[in-house]
Amino acid sequence: MTELYQQQRAMRAMRSAAIQRGVIAILDIGTSKIGCLVLRFDGPEQFPASDGVGSLAGQSAFRVIGAATTRSRGLRFGEIDAMAETERAIRTAVQQAQKMAQTRVDHVIATFSGAHPRSYGLAGSVELLGATVSEDDIACALAACELPDIGQGREVLHAQPVNFALDHRTGLADPRGQAGNRLSVDMHVLTVDADVVRNALYCIRRCDLEVAGLSSSAYASGISSLVEDEQELGAACIDMGGGSTGLSIFIKKHMIYADSVRLGGDHVTSDISKGLHVPWATAERLKNFYGGVVATGIDDREQIEIGGQSGDWEKDRRTVSRSELIGIMRPRVEEILEEARLRLDAAGFEHLPSQQIVLTGGASQIPGLDGLAPKILGQQVRIGRPLRVQGLPQAATGPGFASAVGLCLFAAHPQDEWWDFEVPADGYTGRSLRWAMKWFKDNW
Repeated sequence: MTELYQQQRAMRAMRSAAIQRGVIAILDIGTSKIGCLVLRFDGPEQFPASDGVGSLAGQSAFRVIGAATTRSRGLRFGEIDAMAETERAIRTAVQQAQKMAQTRVDHVIATFSGAHPRSYGLAGSVELLGATVSEDDIACALAACELPDIGQGREVLHAQPVNFALDHRTGLADPRGQAGNRLSVDMHVLTVDADVVRNALYCIRRCDLEVAGLSSSAYASGISSLVEDEQELGAACIDMGGGSTGLSIFIKKHMIYADSVRLGGDHVTSDISKGLHVPWATAERLKNFYGGVVATGIDDREQIEIGGQSGDWEKDRRTVSRSELIGIMRPRVEEILEEARLRLDAAGFEHLPSQQIVLTGGASQIPGLDGLAPKILGQQVRIGRPLRVQGLPQAATGPGFASAVGLCLFAAHPQDEWWDFEVPADGYTGRSLRWAMKWFKDNW
C-alpha cells in the first residue's frame, strides 16, 4: 500500500507540473479504438469551484487543441493482449494528435476498461487534533480506514472520500474549518488487477511518454455523461464499449460503485461474422449501417447485400434480410444488458432515491436500444452523450468518446483522493514501517 501511495502521489505531482506548463494529453485505451486528446490549460477559471472536497491543485480552464483516433490493436476485453501492436497504435494516435496540436506532449493521463474492478466501502474516524477540522485531521481519518484483504495481485486505482461526519452531523461535503470533536469518513476504494495496470504503464512508457495519472473508464464515462442532478440524486452509467461494458454508480457527486461486464460491441460483431459467415470488417459494416435490436414487419422485406471480394460470384452476391440480422444481434445485446442488471442489483441500486440509468459508449448507438433497454434495466433509461468541452471536434462528441471527455474533466477538476493528503507515518499499513519511521525520528 505504501508503494502505491507514493506512486499515486508522484503521478499527481507530475500532472500538476504538466498542467502548469500548459499542455497535457489524454489517452483513451479501448478495445475497438485508441483516442488521444491534447489539452491546453489557460489558468484558473473565473467561476467558483464546485461544492465538496475538490481539487487541491486548483481548477483550470482547458481547451482541446489536438484530437486523433486510430483502430485499436492488440487489446482484448479492454486489456493488453499483444504489447507491440498496442504500442504501435498508441504511437500513431499520439503522433496524429501532436501534429494537429502543433506541439509535443510528454505527459499523458490514461484510462482503460476491464481489469476486473471491485468496489469496497471503508469507514474510519479520529479525534480532532485541534478545535477545528484541518487537512491533517482528514488525512488521519482516511488513514484510519482499514483496507480489507483485497487479494494477491491487486492494486488500488481510486480511493475517494465520499462522505464526512463531524460528531452527530453527517452528510458533510467538506468539513475543513468546522468545529467539532470527532471526524468520521466514508471512503470508496476501487481495486483492479495489478498486472493489467502494470502492462498499461509499461506500454505507455515504451512510447516515450510519462504517465501523469490513471483512471477507470467507467468512472470517466460517468463524469462526462451524467448531468449534475443525476450525479447528486443517484444514477448509474453503463459504458458499452467494444470489448467490455463498464458500470459506475454515482450519488452526491461521488462514485460509490464500479464494475464491468466482459462483453461489448465486438461480441455482437463476432456473432454476425459467425452467423452469416462473413469477414469481421463486413460484419462491422453490417452492424453499423443496417443493425438494430427491434424488428418490424418491413424488415422482412428489406434485403441487404452482404458483398465480398472472395471471387465467387454467387457468394459475393448474397443478400440477407434485416430481420435476420436483428435476430442475430438482439440476443447478445440482451445478454449484455441482463449482466449489467445483475451487477446493479448486487450493488443495491434499487435503494437509491433516483434510479436513472444512462447508456453511453460506442455500442449504445445501436438503433432500437433505447426501446429495448427499459424493458430489462427499468423505466428510467436514456442514451447519454458526453458534455461538450471547448475545442472538441464534432467527430468526437458522440457516446463513443464519453470516457475520453470524462478524462479531460478529471484532469481539470480532479476529485480529492487518499494520496492528495499527507498521511501521517502511523497511518500507513504495516507495523514494521511504523517502527522504522519512529526509530528514524527518535535517532535523527
